[in-house]
Amino acid sequence: MGLSVFSDEYYMQQALNEAAVAAEEDEVPVGAVIVCGNKIIAKAHNQVELLNDVTAHAEILAITAACNALGAKYLEECTLYVTLEPCVMCAGALEHCHIKRVVWACDDVKNGFQRFGNLLHPKTSVSVGVLKEECLSLLTEFFRNKRK
Repeated sequence: MGLSVFSDEYYMQQALNEAAVAAEEDEVPVGAVIVCGNKIIAKAHNQVELLNDVTAHAEILAITAACNALGAKYLEECTLYVTLEPCVMCAGALEHCHIKRVVWACDDVKNGFQRFGNLLHPKTSVSVGVLKEECLSLLTEFFRNKRK
């Protein structure tokens, strides 16, 4: 049975597809999409290794692409779907772009921003746990293979 278009699960599946591309490229498998008006306006995955840039997280790359797509610095009507809880750096970028909503699959107990309180814009809403098991499985398998 397919996922309903315009659902959180559908958009998170698109982010998970991006994460799978990252894994294929030997990047930490995190993917992100930004949606505005039920349309995906940006897709990205981690490119830290490829670009030799510690700031090339999926969320940062997606924010840049979305801002370019809209011709604006604020994403006040947009939702970010990301497979892993954003880090402090990414949460700061999300705060500054005034994103309306952030949806992530898995908490990141080691590097997630929640450890430091709510760093997002006060008007940003959050949903957690969408396709958690699928996203967690991809991350777990990636790091299991790295340790071999």
